[in-house]
Amino acid sequence: MSKTVKKILGYNVKTLLAFEFVYKLLSTIIFVPLFLSCFRWITKFSGYSYLTFENFLSFLINPLTILFLLILLIFLTFYALIDISTIIVILDSSYQEKKISMKEAFTIALEKSKRVFQRKNIGLPFLILFLIPFLNMGVSSGFISTISLPEFISDYIAHNTILSILYFLFLIGLTILLYRWLYVIHYFVLEDCDFKESRKKSIHLSHGNRVKDFVSIILTQFFLFVIYLVFILVGVFLILFLHKIFGNLNLFGNLTITIIWMLIAFSFIVVTLLSTPVSYAMISVLYYERKKKIKEKLVPISISSHQESKISSRVENLKYVLAILTLLSGTLFTYSVATGRYQFQIEYVRTMEVTAHRGASVLYPENTMSAFRGAQELSADWIELDVQQTKDGKIIVLHDTNLKRTTGVNKNTWELTYEEIEKLDAGSFFDKKYAGEKIPLLEEVLEFAKENNMKLNIELKPTGKEVDFEKSVVDLVNEYHYASSSVITSQVYEVLENVKKVDPTIKTVYVMSLAYGDITKLTAADSFSVEASSITKTLVKKVHNEGKEIYAWTVNTKENMEKMIDLKVDNIITDNITLAKNTIYESKTSNIIQEYIKFVNQLF
Repeated sequence: MSKTVKKILGYNVKTLLAFEFVYKLLSTIIFVPLFLSCFRWITKFSGYSYLTFENFLSFLINPLTILFLLILLIFLTFYALIDISTIIVILDSSYQEKKISMKEAFTIALEKSKRVFQRKNIGLPFLILFLIPFLNMGVSSGFISTISLPEFISDYIAHNTILSILYFLFLIGLTILLYRWLYVIHYFVLEDCDFKESRKKSIHLSHGNRVKDFVSIILTQFFLFVIYLVFILVGVFLILFLHKIFGNLNLFGNLTITIIWMLIAFSFIVVTLLSTPVSYAMISVLYYERKKKIKEKLVPISISSHQESKISSRVENLKYVLAILTLLSGTLFTYSVATGRYQFQIEYVRTMEVTAHRGASVLYPENTMSAFRGAQELSADWIELDVQQTKDGKIIVLHDTNLKRTTGVNKNTWELTYEEIEKLDAGSFFDKKYAGEKIPLLEEVLEFAKENNMKLNIELKPTGKEVDFEKSVVDLVNEYHYASSSVITSQVYEVLENVKKVDPTIKTVYVMSLAYGDITKLTAADSFSVEASSITKTLVKKVHNEGKEIYAWTVNTKENMEKMIDLKVDNIITDNITLAKNTIYESKTSNIIQEYIKFVNQLF
């Protein structure tokens, strides 16, 4: 990091840290809960006690929803802009070698940010709320920097060559646009330019330097990451070292380790609070250097007073109070570990199970007998399969309505009889060694599952061309006396209602891409299979309190599996059976180091 960056960070570092601490604290305890409360109110006021993929579109086009989303956009823009503007004002004061209080910086930033509501600045929200968070540069406000694609969408893109290329080109386009507009907010805040003028000046200022700017900011982010990593590694090393010395963790050992834990937590807080200021310090330095290079006049912000605000001094006092409380709570926690009150062995009341998504589909062609045998060999608890109806009423195991992707035949399931479908090759698309693999009948899978004691998650994929689709599936399950080891699932709620009409005792599961609100009111569903990114502690608790289960789909990374384990879902649906099994096994034992690190991470 350059000397100039260190200088403008260090000159008003107390003001920077105080502001970031107070602003992030207020957003955590006030703005986020307020936003969630408003969202719950708007869904209920619009007549939606829950949100699913099926009713989400109608909710989205509701006039009241549109109005709320516009207000939300304004709120988020204003929130993020105040954060960034205040940082820029403080950094500019440091560049002028002038002291500035948090109150002064915030007042100036508030006045500057109000201009975002002017018609000529209507494009600024696009830059703040979309470009910066999407690129995940670490320069945006923490409240909006956690935007990410759900895993099932990113997986779909990753497995589609055309979409992957388009997505990659989209990212490149956004990156180029971002670095053309890198100095927009500086011109907007420091020189009172409108959005159009700020864009023009930013493009002119960055011309010929965009690659250098990109490298500078990436290196700054990397530097921050290394600093954080070093603190964590040193802290963990000290804990391990002292744990070995003190052995039984006596009171002195507890206190020492607690202090080290506090050091790790404090380091994380400082790095978190400094991440946005450091990023904008680098951008500010580049801004000043570029302006000097092209001999463009600097327009310093005038500061009326240099007295530290009362808020800053209160924050100073608050830090000591928090430190004492953290020390006491940490000591009690560590002492309870030493005395055996905290159990290292973790066993869940509910046994978490693993479902093989379309069988062992990573190793074998999906929804084939090979994939199902592979799932059984890998010790999956459940097999998930998709079923459709043929022209002659047979129930086959197939995901896509069209047969082209897996067999090369551009026909729909309802256009062919099973005799015709049986002749198709459903294995070569995956690997030539599986040439000749057939599309199985549901009854074949039921017979295999019964022989091998495998539970089945049977998802109905209606096309609208079926005749007695639900009844045919239910009758087959009952014919094989396999209702106790099966669940009937669907993404269409009406299908589950029809299943219950045929047999009220059969267990049903509603497959949901989106789940918000009181989904337990959907009484035709005995349990819920929810896309992992929509699952929250509140949702799991609500579902469990109703005596129902919640499945997470489709979870393929260790990080997301650990998250689902922490949320205590009942079933992980995955393409990677071995990874899921191992991750669940590892989670059943823990130690003090893992708990400390997990606790620190959960704080943020």
